[in-house]
Amino acid sequence: MIRILVSNSKGGCGKTTIATNLAGMFARAGLSTALADSDRQRSALAWLARRDAGAPPIVGLDWRKNQGDVPPGIARLVIDAPAALRAKEVEALLLEADLVVVPILPSLFDEASSARFLARLDELKPVRRGKKPVLVVANRLRTRSRAVQRLETFLTDLGHPPVARLADRALYGELALEGLSVFDAPKREAAAALAEWRPLLRAIEEAG
Repeated sequence: MIRILVSNSKGGCGKTTIATNLAGMFARAGLSTALADSDRQRSALAWLARRDAGAPPIVGLDWRKNQGDVPPGIARLVIDAPAALRAKEVEALLLEADLVVVPILPSLFDEASSARFLARLDELKPVRRGKKPVLVVANRLRTRSRAVQRLETFLTDLGHPPVARLADRALYGELALEGLSVFDAPKREAAAALAEWRPLLRAIEEAG
């Protein structure tokens, strides 16, 4: 089983969108997939409750109070973490994961908060020793904007260049209303978005 923690201390950076689409991708690939929601808002579980009955199934896990319980036979576990995590909470969730995906927006405020979060991750022993990779995703990008160029430089200087770059697309919100991911959409409609996900999926499989 590969266990992916999607986390950032900054709220509104797209953690749940990343988590639900990862779960949708694994399920669409025929892998037994679970989506664990540790956020009080239960956004990931709310997305799952809307999921179309004809879409590949995903097991929903409520981890708001108790973490770690996973049904047997699960091949991919995606953990949607809450924002504003304390150091001990980050470490506890990290124990349940094989790697961390950190979405970051091209915003000055997001950059400052995310820099502190990445520094905190880098201090944790499993990350420091290279046993639990940290994969940064530049999220909700607008083509050719100065903010995107600044984010690239900022992350590279931190030692965490983005492994993937996802554009800001209305398609994500439209699909979420039905509990679907871009991997559940017709390929012709989602082709551009799917191409942006490939580097992240490749990095996850290599890290796992």
